Amino acid sequence: MARRKKTTKKVTKKKKVVKKTIKKRAKRKKGVSKKITKKVLEKNINFSKGDDVVQYGAINGQIALQTVRGMRDILPGDQAYWQQIRKIFEKRSVEYGFSRIDTPVIELESLFIKAIGENTDIINSELYTFSAKSGDKVALRPELTASAVRAYIQHGMTILPKPIKLFSMGPVYRYDKPGEGRYREFHQAEFNIFGEDDAILDAQIMQIAHRVLKSLGIKNIQFRVNSIGTIESRKEYLKLLKAYFRSKKSKLPLKYRDMIDTNPMRIFDVKDDKCMQVCAGAPQAIDYLDKESREHFKNLLEYLDELELIYTIDPHLVRGLDYYTRTVFEISVADEHGAKHSLGGGGRFDELVELFGGEPTPAIGFAFGIDRLITEMKRVKAKKYKESQPRVFLAQLGSLAKKKSLQLFADIEQSGILVAESFGRGTLKAQLRYASKLGVDLTLIIGQQEALDDTVIVKNMITGTQETITKKKAVAFVKKNLKEISKLVKRK
Repeated sequence: MARRKKTTKKVTKKKKVVKKTIKKRAKRKKGVSKKITKKVLEKNINFSKGDDVVQYGAINGQIALQTVRGMRDILPGDQAYWQQIRKIFEKRSVEYGFSRIDTPVIELESLFIKAIGENTDIINSELYTFSAKSGDKVALRPELTASAVRAYIQHGMTILPKPIKLFSMGPVYRYDKPGEGRYREFHQAEFNIFGEDDAILDAQIMQIAHRVLKSLGIKNIQFRVNSIGTIESRKEYLKLLKAYFRSKKSKLPLKYRDMIDTNPMRIFDVKDDKCMQVCAGAPQAIDYLDKESREHFKNLLEYLDELELIYTIDPHLVRGLDYYTRTVFEISVADEHGAKHSLGGGGRFDELVELFGGEPTPAIGFAFGIDRLITEMKRVKAKKYKESQPRVFLAQLGSLAKKKSLQLFADIEQSGILVAESFGRGTLKAQLRYASKLGVDLTLIIGQQEALDDTVIVKNMITGTQETITKKKAVAFVKKNLKEISKLVKRK
């Protein structure tokens, strides 16, 4: 009996320690309700962090109030930057004759494997794939170009007059390691031109990219350019490149050695000091271009000189996707310390339409990472989008006044005047304080008496004067007064 009591005491003590530990863990998790904490103590739920989600999730319908790892919310405080970017992209796309196209975020997995290449990081480790109920293998799009090409062929755009210019913008997904300013869901904006192989289109694409950045208030823009020739002309170059990397194999990190036989040009894209040292002495694609590619690149550089765009030739620039041919380029900015930050890039994909089963169609395009643009806009304190401010405020007091206010609000708004209201606030004093905070020019007030008389009190927030008018004349009276106030402000 004595032994049994001792064991019971030990078990009880152990339970207390476990409960105490769990309680401490629960308190450390922000946003966990007391109800969840209680359930945790009762059921001994583990609060360990997984790779993608925090495990303290569903408990009797309760969910973890946290985004999936690598995803995030775009909060109201950042929306002004997003709105500015949308406005600039839409404006520039129209100016340069681009038509908007939106494609699904889910496509067949085979589309991206064929376009991007099997031996790339995106396909091997970053593609979000899953099986649909039909059994089809599908994927979240990791970039926009493959979908644009698919849509171009599927919807018969091949018969339209060339060049065909398409603009798209939206979220893309890569199962990459999240870090500072990097997410698994991010956003891109892309410009593509189909049907022309003249180098002047390459130059125009880069000019558009430059103009977009300048419009956003981003400066110190730099282009790195290179030509990697056609798929056919690269065959001889790839033999030389493989031979070179094999001779330096021992100097490459183990995890990159397989690239020598599968995709040697990808080694140029690896951000590793040892790889970069080996790549410094590697044969350069630009030295092995076919005659047409060499002439094409020469013409591009002449156009860029004419446009006075700042660029450097980078013989090791290849970009991270297999579909590129001839021109490739990246766009970056330099900060006050001289460090360079990549904002986007692009190049030619002259053989991608044909690879998908379409007619031979030359094409050129580029994409910006929108998240990166916003980071840069914040760094340089660039101008944000400024919402139009209301000039009129509608205040009401009492249930009947509220009913009368709804139609007046609609009449003012339909006349083209931006009007604000605060139907939910109770006191007139609180509403007037809110109107003052908004900085409106006129405040319209409907109380119980005004509601019965079908009248409105109009208060000039600048002079402090007020006047009572009939409700029917309210819209015309407001328009007239706003014009007079505008003239007065201009004279000052």
